[in-house]
Amino acid sequence: MTKLFNDPARFTEDMLTGFLDANARYVVGVPGGVVRAHDTRPGKVAVVIGGGSGHYPAFCGTVGPGFADGAVVGNVFTSPSAEDAASVARAAHGDAGVLLTTGNYAGDVMNFTLAVTQLRNEGIDAEYFAVTDDVASAPKGEEAKRRGIAGDVTVFKCASAAAEDGLDLAGVVRVAQAANAATRTLGVAFDGCTLPGADHPLFTVPEGHMGLGLGIHGEPGVADEKMPTAEELAHTLVDGVLADHTESDSTRIAVILNGLGRTKYEELFVVWGTASRLLRERGYEVIDPEVGELVTSLDMAGCSLTVMWLDDELEKYWTAPADTPAYRKGSTTQRDEGSVRTDAAADAAAPTVDLAESSDDDGRACGRTVAAAFDALATMLAGAEDELGRIDAVAGDGDHGRGMVKGSSAAREAAARAVEGGAGQGSVLAAAGKEWAAKAGGTSGVLWGALLTAVGTRLGDTGRPDAATVAAGMRDGYDALITLGGAAPGDKTMLDAMLPFVDELERRVADGASWLDAWTAAADVATTAAAETADMRPKVGRARPLAERSVGTPDAGATSLAMCAHTVAESFAATTREDGT
Repeated sequence: MTKLFNDPARFTEDMLTGFLDANARYVVGVPGGVVRAHDTRPGKVAVVIGGGSGHYPAFCGTVGPGFADGAVVGNVFTSPSAEDAASVARAAHGDAGVLLTTGNYAGDVMNFTLAVTQLRNEGIDAEYFAVTDDVASAPKGEEAKRRGIAGDVTVFKCASAAAEDGLDLAGVVRVAQAANAATRTLGVAFDGCTLPGADHPLFTVPEGHMGLGLGIHGEPGVADEKMPTAEELAHTLVDGVLADHTESDSTRIAVILNGLGRTKYEELFVVWGTASRLLRERGYEVIDPEVGELVTSLDMAGCSLTVMWLDDELEKYWTAPADTPAYRKGSTTQRDEGSVRTDAAADAAAPTVDLAESSDDDGRACGRTVAAAFDALATMLAGAEDELGRIDAVAGDGDHGRGMVKGSSAAREAAARAVEGGAGQGSVLAAAGKEWAAKAGGTSGVLWGALLTAVGTRLGDTGRPDAATVAAGMRDGYDALITLGGAAPGDKTMLDAMLPFVDELERRVADGASWLDAWTAAADVATTAAAETADMRPKVGRARPLAERSVGTPDAGATSLAMCAHTVAESFAATTREDGT
């Protein structure tokens, strides 16, 4: 159990305070995470890694010469927001572009992809790459669906060393791709981990057994097996990883035996004694092995074995020197470092705009109406939190209600600030979407942020949008969810309410209905469609492995979307009655 904390809700912030103080010669803090204490030297690509916290030394513990230039730090097991990722990338960026890279988790992929788009819009050359090394999370032939676990280290290390070596952004991305294609990991858990402040673990393993194929966010293994001896475990890990051979002819491999937080180093060395012998007996030469904690999962008991098949280039970058708070290899010098950072927070700041300059009187009036709708949404969702959480807990993690409350509350505050700054409806929606994504956490927060931003872009900041523009904005929002989320109607997600809503809205508007009448009718259709998701089986997300359990319960995301659609109609109707807008 995680025992040492103050306020569990501020565990990550409190951790970063201590980490930054203890490692001031390596790193400085910026909004969203940390960057190197020295500026990125001219001509060097910046490599920014990240994900949720709870995995130390990953990710902030490997920022320094020879490794990452920055790390985005989310809450425990929660993806950082797109704004946080963009913030750290801005601060880390020099003049040669930036690679953002994470493990392959939906929230990370969505947020870091959005961050790349944001950075490119600001004139910063940026790319994103997701690591997919976990052989237990998808079968051979479906590698793109696999999670990123301890193989993050081999990919991040090689990409970072390539950047240090002077490769351009395309070259660094190529090395990351090659390292990922050559890396495989299999892990086991002996017991689950406990979030700060919680009184029970996220999962348990039956007495006398281990979970094979665990995740690093508290996900249990895909199968329970009898607890082995250290030698038997070494056979299981080596056999499991080598069975997913990368088709490389190389007999030189980099290997990591990684502890997950509660397995002692002495135990790891006992396992390694057998694992290294088995690898050598099978004809492999092990190059610079790592045995210890590199990617943990709070206090989870367990370990994982990672193998990366080496060619000359990958071996060069795997063995290259590095000097970071938690990972050191060889000898580095500071000769290539830039000057000491003087204002990292300013480097991380997004460009500012004068909202009032881009709006007119009609736009500002509509902006106030939109802000009132966000106030109504936040109030409604606060009352629905428990029920949405109950629905989500049937086959998910039960946090949908909390996430919707956090997101809508942040959106309400952001919308109010935008109105005070003279924003029109488009900028109010964009500001609200940005804060919803930043504060909600999880996949739904990212999706709501993208939806609101897309609608705001269509509506603009001037004039009063007509019914056709409103309908087109909602279609843009739906398209943004399809593009970003990778789901489709029928997968039992919020799309199963969103698509019928948009279709009905467009149909009514085409028939000549006012946008408010069309919206109200479309909200009724969305409510019916959300209820009908009870008969579906989830095909994506964390609920997918528990698909049968989900049958009979509607999807929480579809349900909350329909509720929001009705609340918006009620808010706009009330505003119309009051002031005629």
